[in-house]
Amino acid sequence: MFTLRFDMRAPATGAPARELYQAAIDIAEYAETRGMLATVLCEHHGSSDGYLPAPLILASAIAARTKQAHITIALILLPLYDPIRLAEEMAVLDIISAGRVSLVAGIGYVPSEYEMAGVDFKKRGKIADTKFELLLKAKTGEAFEYEGRHIHVTPPPLTPGGMRVSGGGGSIPAARRAGRLGIDFVAQASDPAFKTAYDDAAREAGLAPGNCMMPPSGVPQVVFVAEDVEAAWAELGPYLMHDVLTYGEWNAGRDAPASVSFVKTIDELRAENRTHKIYAVAEAVAVIRQGMPLALHPLIGGLPPEIAWKYLRVVTEQVMPALKSP
Repeated sequence: MFTLRFDMRAPATGAPARELYQAAIDIAEYAETRGMLATVLCEHHGSSDGYLPAPLILASAIAARTKQAHITIALILLPLYDPIRLAEEMAVLDIISAGRVSLVAGIGYVPSEYEMAGVDFKKRGKIADTKFELLLKAKTGEAFEYEGRHIHVTPPPLTPGGMRVSGGGGSIPAARRAGRLGIDFVAQASDPAFKTAYDDAAREAGLAPGNCMMPPSGVPQVVFVAEDVEAAWAELGPYLMHDVLTYGEWNAGRDAPASVSFVKTIDELRAENRTHKIYAVAEAVAVIRQGMPLALHPLIGGLPPEIAWKYLRVVTEQVMPALKSP
């Protein structure tokens, strides 16, 4: 089994954005009946390579072309949103998808995104506290009063209580915020301190702790499967490195999440053997049989769709059938 992640980077060294967006929708439709568990969409703003700034719109397009697979938006930068308008868009997306979309919200870590939006980066935590509370009320579709305003988000969502919302991030304050609000927490690294902070904050607020989800240690966040691993590294390496170098630049000087590497070359990335991996078919089958889905990132770094399809079909036409064999 596998997940698909799309961030829609379209650098000049890759395919055009139009081709990549169409391919993402086509790939999600194709993959949902061939072993895909979920599609994961990300968000950033002002990136020179066009990183996806509007994940709810892409989620809507994918939802319209699929019927069963889950779609996770992970994560949105909540301080940059009007929570009432966001709740309205979530309600419509919930209806279009028949309740198949969930959302993870956090505060982000790139100052330039806040500068572009005219929001104080240093106050983003406090801003998130207020907007989270408002969003969690508004998304239910129930009418309420807030600071003298009558608020009633319509149409009502299909899912009772509205789309599922979790908190996300890589800091103790983010974990405590989610616990205090009574929502699940999606951590960016495997650290027991996150769960402790999350559980403590929930109990202090008089709530039973929910789920604190952390990426398993040692599990790659970007996976491809190839018939010829050596040839695949030569072909995919430049696109993998665009992903590595851009995230590395954003995360310089901070405690980086599990998915980030700071290597500078393809050879170093391969030798590190941690965040980005290319498996042979038999290796991929073994990983799945151990209970770990493959985290596919088929269009990484603007990878041309014809190349992306080639590697995806190795998964769907060789790995998935092999799982049915004893």
